[in-house]
Amino acid sequence: MRRFPRRTALAAGTLVVAVLATVGVRFTADAASTAAFSHPGVLVSRAQLDFVKGRVAAKAQPWLAAYDQMKSSRYASLTRTPKPRATVECGSYSNPNNGCTDEREDAIAAYTDALTWYITGDAAYARKSIELMDAWSATIRNHTNSNAPLQTAWAGSVWPRAAEIIKHAYGTWPNQARFAAMLRDVYLPVVIPGIHSNGNWELSMMEAAVGISVFLDDRSSYDRAISRFRLRAASYIYIAADGSQPKYPPAGGIDTRAELVSYWQGQSTFVDGLAQETCRDFTHTGYGISAIAHVAETTRIQGGDLYPDLQDRLRHTLGFHTKFENGTSVPSTICGGTVTKGLGPVTEVAYNALHNRMGIAMSNTETYTVAKRPQGSNNLFVAWETLTHANNPA
Repeated sequence: MRRFPRRTALAAGTLVVAVLATVGVRFTADAASTAAFSHPGVLVSRAQLDFVKGRVAAKAQPWLAAYDQMKSSRYASLTRTPKPRATVECGSYSNPNNGCTDEREDAIAAYTDALTWYITGDAAYARKSIELMDAWSATIRNHTNSNAPLQTAWAGSVWPRAAEIIKHAYGTWPNQARFAAMLRDVYLPVVIPGIHSNGNWELSMMEAAVGISVFLDDRSSYDRAISRFRLRAASYIYIAADGSQPKYPPAGGIDTRAELVSYWQGQSTFVDGLAQETCRDFTHTGYGISAIAHVAETTRIQGGDLYPDLQDRLRHTLGFHTKFENGTSVPSTICGGTVTKGLGPVTEVAYNALHNRMGIAMSNTETYTVAKRPQGSNNLFVAWETLTHANNPA
């Protein structure tokens, strides 16, 4: 009998699984096709926004300090001039940087202005948010160079947060259809297929695809993005229940232990909470963790809460990384005893969900989160999460 190479067999098996998964997603989508999305519903809900508005009005902490931080940032300036480009060109580490920073920061500014309007009721901020979104929707046509997928993901994760608040809470936005077309035609086709790169790329791409799908009321794209997200999240963070090694990533042809160890930055000892990029650095790992939390938060708002499925991975990875951020020595079995710290302002969303809502003890994460408050922006795709999610019960 002819014997097929292991890669061929695995590829065939993967194809069968993919076909079955597609059928499953189709059945799920058909069953849920009449279920409307909840709006605003990308990362923050109306109930969450109302809670924040009340806490700031009451001058309660940490929300007031977080609001003051946001309001005094460059992103909240009413004199900001949008800097759209037809083509945004981003090389590795944004070199060249032809519109990369401008796009990301205009998106964060639009979200900042939308939040500021919701909290204060000052329509000047809603109009500024609309001005920024309109400028880009009238101009941008594509992203180019090696970092194009990641750039598209980062900006594409933030635009829908702003757009959801403006469209569904403020309401007066004549060019909203053009903005929707921008997300549908320029951003979604780039992010929804996923990618074979480091996990933080694909997780951010799925975050963008999920948020865009909510704004577009596109159930098919939402289901497709969630399906890929679940595979990538499960293969990005290791827990002992996975077995002796992490799960293979959903794409890229990695199907042997040696290849997996190389993909995990040379780490061959696997412990609860270790992430695929831990031994690269904590900053990129934080991007991946943040994207996982953001998608989970959106699914909770949309009635398909993924936190129960993700809770063990999230609690372990947050505890693992914040333990070292808090000063615990790194054992020689982890990254050769040396890690590059710098997790960033990425813990509030998951910490609130797991600890405050679900009652999970997270002492390392609590120490880190409280010490870092108010958590501001990483100037890429994370912004103001102490304000929006700290101790938020909604």
